[in-house]
Amino acid sequence: MRAQFVMSEIGVGLRRNLTMTFAVIISVALSLALFGGSLLMRDQVSQMKGYWYDKVNVSIYLCNKSDAENSETGSKACAKGAVTPEQKQQIETDLKKMDLVQTVHYESADEAYKHYKERFGHTALASVVTPDQMPESFRVKLEQPEKYQVITTAFAGRDGVQSVEDQHRELDNLFQMLNYLNWAALGIMLIMLIVALLLIVNTVRVSAFSRRRETGIMRLVGASSFYIQVPFIMEAAFAGLIGAVFACLMLGAGQYFVIDHGAALRAKMELINFIGWDSVLTKLPLVLAIGVLMPSLAAFLALRKYLKV
Repeated sequence: MRAQFVMSEIGVGLRRNLTMTFAVIISVALSLALFGGSLLMRDQVSQMKGYWYDKVNVSIYLCNKSDAENSETGSKACAKGAVTPEQKQQIETDLKKMDLVQTVHYESADEAYKHYKERFGHTALASVVTPDQMPESFRVKLEQPEKYQVITTAFAGRDGVQSVEDQHRELDNLFQMLNYLNWAALGIMLIMLIVALLLIVNTVRVSAFSRRRETGIMRLVGASSFYIQVPFIMEAAFAGLIGAVFACLMLGAGQYFVIDHGAALRAKMELINFIGWDSVLTKLPLVLAIGVLMPSLAAFLALRKYLKV
């Protein structure tokens, strides 16, 4: 098979269906950009989980006199009174015995009051809060942060314990929302992908119809089906490759202008550990491969039905 003939046929097909080819390129570019963005979002969520789960603690708040006095109108957890030194010592001992626990930090009521004033001292409520109203607590750092529920199960409801609060739950809500957004992006990507496939099939049909005389002659002189199909498949693959290149450019532009420069979210949101260029670059070959293979397969299947000579 002569490469010159194939390339000339590709050029003829692209020129005859320039508008539809352009639509295929745009659809493929948008769908693959969403696909790559979804993969990067998944990497970002995983990286944020690893970063934040390693930093947050599980807090075990102890009952104080104020909690015990208000137990009838509020929570029943402190109905037996404020935490005793023995209960406090037993809780700390049990925590340190657990293999899951990495460190245990005790925070007194005075320390809790000091931290409260530092964070909320500008509010009206801060002026009426007294140190004796602040609960003592144990701040627990875990070896395996994702197993924080073990601490909740072991200490919630114990005498002297007001509540067990894990900051991971708040993070779980955030990550769940991000996962929902990721699924939404995948849904839009799927719709765009279907549109791109339909455009590819229609483009191939129009191209095959416009060249039915040439393909008929090729069949009469003994050309194989594969020989006839190759130019059409290559046209679709070429359009898909251009769309994939645009998708890669959009992903790179998003990393450069949104994360690193321009909006510079990395500098403005220092608490978030953003993904780097290594994550972006590892996704580009996959985007390019799908951009070539997907249109080629769609064209091959369409030709089996519509290329009748």
